[in-house]
Amino acid sequence: MPRPALLRYALGSAGMGVYVTVPGLLLLYFLTDTLGVAPWLAGLALLLPKAVDIVLHPFVGSLSDRERARRGSRLRLLAAGCALAPAFVALFAVPGPVADRPWAAAVWVAGWFVVANALFAAYQVPYLSTPTDMTVGYHGRTRVLSFRMVVLTVGILVGGALAPLLAGEGDSVTRYAVMALVLGVFMVAFQTVGVGGVRDLLPTAPRPDVEGREAERKAHGPALTQARDVLRANPSFRVLVLGYLLVSTTTHLVLAGLPYYARHELGRPGFTTVLMAAFVAPALLTTPLWFRLSRSWGKQRCLLLCQAFFAAGSLGLAAGDSAGIAVPVLCTLVLGVCFAGLQLFPFSMVPDTVRAAGGSEIERTGAYTGVWTATESTGAAAGPYLYSAALALGGYAAARAGEDITQTGAAHTAILLGFTLLPALLMAAALAVQSRYRLDAQMTRPTASADGPVTKA
Repeated sequence: MPRPALLRYALGSAGMGVYVTVPGLLLLYFLTDTLGVAPWLAGLALLLPKAVDIVLHPFVGSLSDRERARRGSRLRLLAAGCALAPAFVALFAVPGPVADRPWAAAVWVAGWFVVANALFAAYQVPYLSTPTDMTVGYHGRTRVLSFRMVVLTVGILVGGALAPLLAGEGDSVTRYAVMALVLGVFMVAFQTVGVGGVRDLLPTAPRPDVEGREAERKAHGPALTQARDVLRANPSFRVLVLGYLLVSTTTHLVLAGLPYYARHELGRPGFTTVLMAAFVAPALLTTPLWFRLSRSWGKQRCLLLCQAFFAAGSLGLAAGDSAGIAVPVLCTLVLGVCFAGLQLFPFSMVPDTVRAAGGSEIERTGAYTGVWTATESTGAAAGPYLYSAALALGGYAAARAGEDITQTGAAHTAILLGFTLLPALLMAAALAVQSRYRLDAQMTRPTASADGPVTKA
């Protein structure tokens, strides 16, 4: 793996990191506390577009497999995804007449969220297929993904730290639009670099006619049928998908709850940036350490450790600032250390499950990646929706820009429990599911082949 090409490939994750972070961190808060949309409606405005992704991502995955079979690469689809930035800006640039009507504002955001998610899928699916398309082994795949994870962390940190600063305290739509424009330029620049990195790592190599036609035949068929087939054919992948669905739901719930926790429980609206930095920054240091630890412990053990400590750290946040502001910061740092592993290990285990399944499944790499990214997207929708449901049950009152509303005691309870107890329970469920994964033990045996057949989960 040439290091310059590997670095250029990883840099594409910086743009992706902004998109996976900013809507998850600010979009629910933007709807409820700037546009005055009721929590239940705001939750639906974020959930329904992500429901489309359940079909969209497997379709894009199958499309990328056909592109690779026909043209020898997935680059055309990857380049199309670089049009994400304008849709991202439109998501927050709500026109005045629309912003004055909460229902219309919710529809505007939901509509542009569908468009942005489609363009993100066009980039993300072929991009994440790269480690599987490469002929590297068990630890090599972790190395590729560790480069990506470090750069992804930079993107998440840029988005998570700059977005709240640029948007202020939600006092105007204009500030949100300026924030989206600045970060949109950042996104498209790094996405373009990532396309070049994929081109260098996987040069276009047209296949012989017979081989190309066979690969294209396997890639054809309805996207949902392809998704069903890969889940049926690969029990290890199926366990990994279910576990990561719970992980993704948990981490995105925490992102959505951060602004509410900082403002209402800590009494520090501007502290969102500090907590976001504490949540993300540890990955810059700990990702290489997690990679080294996985070489001796294996990915599965490290992942289970991350899930257990994440659940404990979530419960620790329930103390609020009653024991001093250092306690929530330290607990958030614990979550950040675990977050690095929660991203690195599942993503590096996906290529393991595909490669171990053999040649026939490798030809359907895009279908696997489409299912995986659909899982991530579903979690990204379910997390904020669960938190918005908790707010709605607690009677949280939405507000327009500039309004100051005092929340009830029940609303404060919902804000706190939704941010602490609920993610702890979800991550405990993820731990229970992930413990059923058996492939890692097989692949780390001294006599095991890194690309051997999958016989059980």
